[in-house]
Amino acid sequence: MNAKPYVLEQTNWKQVKNQKYDVAILPWGATEPHNYHLPYGTDSLETAKIAEQAAGKAWEKGAKVMVLPVIPLGAQNMGQIDMPFCLHTKPSTQLIILKDLLTALSRQGIKKLVLMNGHGGNDFKLLVRELQPQFPDVFISLVEWFRMIDQEDYFEEAGDHANEMETSIIMHFFPGLVRPLDEAGNGDAKAFKLEGLKNKTAWAPRQWDKVSADTGVGNPKKATAEKGKKFVDDVTTQIADYFVELAACDLGDMYE
Repeated sequence: MNAKPYVLEQTNWKQVKNQKYDVAILPWGATEPHNYHLPYGTDSLETAKIAEQAAGKAWEKGAKVMVLPVIPLGAQNMGQIDMPFCLHTKPSTQLIILKDLLTALSRQGIKKLVLMNGHGGNDFKLLVRELQPQFPDVFISLVEWFRMIDQEDYFEEAGDHANEMETSIIMHFFPGLVRPLDEAGNGDAKAFKLEGLKNKTAWAPRQWDKVSADTGVGNPKKATAEKGKKFVDDVTTQIADYFVELAACDLGDMYE
């Protein structure tokens, strides 16, 4: 494997010392069960690879970007926390981690940070709002790749956890980590009884052990690596375009 100069874990001081980087990319996932067939690290694994692929496309267009090591610690819903090896991180802990990283990057002259979120339980907008005034010299933006484009154009089954989409992506990137789909649960999930929660008048976190017997939400049985590749190719192209634009922009002239 050739070391990629835009992936921090792969590159070296000789490369970094002689290159000015404009954008840091921080993938952030979670560690939790993903039905019977996907690895606990699904959110972190797929988000790190999507960040890497998008950064590679941007690098080829001249954008000097750097993908930081993925943070595999997400905020979980009730019910998930008690599942073995589901690693829950409080939002207040995530705030401390993010502040520490921003402190380091700001001191080092990196003035543009992209948070790449790959876990639906992470809510980074409030964290960014809290930290941005403390780091006025750093432009912080958020990319949530799983919310960017209409999944119905790529996948037949809906859902939002260990579903057809996530299964297809892991089959594409890490086929050896996916158990046979006939071993997967159907991802049947119960909804709230309250109509106001169903129609999005109100929101409340789901109690996961009451929602899903197999921890999945969405049937994964129609997943294929080919579907995952097509989705990832389109998502990373769109993200790469943003990386290129961000790397080139003047932070003092951001509005039209």
